[in-house]
Amino acid sequence: MTDATGATPERARPEAAMPEPAMPAPAVPTPAPAAPTDAPAIPADLRAAFDAYERAIVANDLDALDGFFAPGPDTLRGDPAGLLVGHDAISGFRSLRGGVPPRDIADIHYRPLGPDSALLMSVSRFHGGGRGLQTQVWQRIDGRWLITAAHVAPRTPPLDRTIWRSVGDPFLQGSWEGPLAGLTVAVKDLFAIAGFRIGAGNPTYLEEARPEKATAPAVADLLRAGASLRGIARTDEFAYSIAGDNVHYGTPPNGAVVGALPGGSSSGPASAVALGHADIGLATDTAGSIRVPASYQGLWGLRTTHDLVPRQGMLPLAQSFDTIGWLTRDGETLQRVADWCLSYDGSTSTENVLGASADDLPWRFVVPEEILGCVEPATRDAFSRLLAALAASDDPPPFRAVSSGDLDAAFTAFRTVQGAEAWRNDGEWLRAHPGAVGPAVAERFEIASRITATDEAAAREHLEPIAAHLAELVDGAVIIFPTVPGPAPQRTADVDAVRAATLRMTAPAAIGGLPAVSVPLLRVGGAPVGVCLVSRAGTDIALVRLARRFAALASTRPRTTES
Repeated sequence: MTDATGATPERARPEAAMPEPAMPAPAVPTPAPAAPTDAPAIPADLRAAFDAYERAIVANDLDALDGFFAPGPDTLRGDPAGLLVGHDAISGFRSLRGGVPPRDIADIHYRPLGPDSALLMSVSRFHGGGRGLQTQVWQRIDGRWLITAAHVAPRTPPLDRTIWRSVGDPFLQGSWEGPLAGLTVAVKDLFAIAGFRIGAGNPTYLEEARPEKATAPAVADLLRAGASLRGIARTDEFAYSIAGDNVHYGTPPNGAVVGALPGGSSSGPASAVALGHADIGLATDTAGSIRVPASYQGLWGLRTTHDLVPRQGMLPLAQSFDTIGWLTRDGETLQRVADWCLSYDGSTSTENVLGASADDLPWRFVVPEEILGCVEPATRDAFSRLLAALAASDDPPPFRAVSSGDLDAAFTAFRTVQGAEAWRNDGEWLRAHPGAVGPAVAERFEIASRITATDEAAAREHLEPIAAHLAELVDGAVIIFPTVPGPAPQRTADVDAVRAATLRMTAPAAIGGLPAVSVPLLRVGGAPVGVCLVSRAGTDIALVRLARRFAALASTRPRTTES
């Protein structure tokens, strides 16, 4: 049974997309081709080292694996996800990856590169089906054979479960015509899609959820414009995080920085867009969940004016701050989405905002000093160089430093209201399912459970003058600052301090209910960092247009290795 879009309702099929039919296996395994009779034999000590390394791989013996890779900053390891440079980066990757499925070496070829170096290429045959390829450069260092460079081509996965809950090509077909025809969408697992469950990043919640009877307007708008759904993408549990990790499904890869956190809670849609699996990520932003992954992965990300896009059919975290927005790889696509979804003629679910967005925003910018104080030194330097270059350009905008107020007090009040609302939304379920969420999210909810009505009322009162001050700052100018403190942290990093600084930077726009767009304009240590532009409420379309003008001007400035 299929619905009007051709998709099978969830109650009639499993969560994951059905794999393609498997090809019949041959009755007799095809033997590996024999090596040429004149091929050099693998030295016995090198073969012993290779075999020991293979045993360590299958056993996931991290200490042994560290010992087989040459120490120092020049050792290389690559796979389809990207390149790791240096022994420490490779070691950090292995500590999080886990072991490989059981396998045997089906074939191995040796080519000497010198008296103490060799190339080994081996084919792995997995017990569960499929083959992989390993290419390694081994060198004899201090009497031991060690790997100095390796490339791994794993067996083809059916889908990346860390990115996708369900996926298809397409998952749901949109209209055949429209301004977004030909584009694909990754939908964060908080939105209702008729016939499917909302999972909220938690398997227990997903198992008990009932299939939705109607599709969320934010999803339907994109389908009506001609975009097709590529799939339902992962989220941090209940969207209550900005790191992007998930203890149940794993951490989606960062499409820009190998081994780094993807940013959350819209990690799945962001990774899907960054990796080219989808063109648009439909996401939510409460305290930075669009802007943070956009910055970490070099994407454009728009948090819309609060209450501009109706949230029917979207699982809430904290209604006072929840917004809907989009992630794209370029500004032109984001402009197409915003023009359709935020205009009266395009969207059936939003009011006419073209009155506020038809006129260009002023070409004047203010830099909040307190927010800039949260930024890491290298990022602050790159941001300063950007502003200096733009000030000396042919279309120089004026920049003026301003005070954004006490960020600690603002964040404390924000977190109190957010926590109170999050507990009202999910506390009953959490009490009924002890142990169902990961430790970090459980800790946030436990703190939220202790917020009293008096605490919440005082926090709301404190937020009012903060929002009023922010409205004054964007009256006649646009706020500009780095989106986050710095590049995406590695997955092995202690992110508590980074998280605290990040939220102090992202919370003000949420407090003011203002639109904010992150634009990938900085490079710090080879990694992307976004520049955030914040404007007055209701000017979302004009803000994207201004961001594209700003990015075009920035692209003409001389590049340095740092910025």
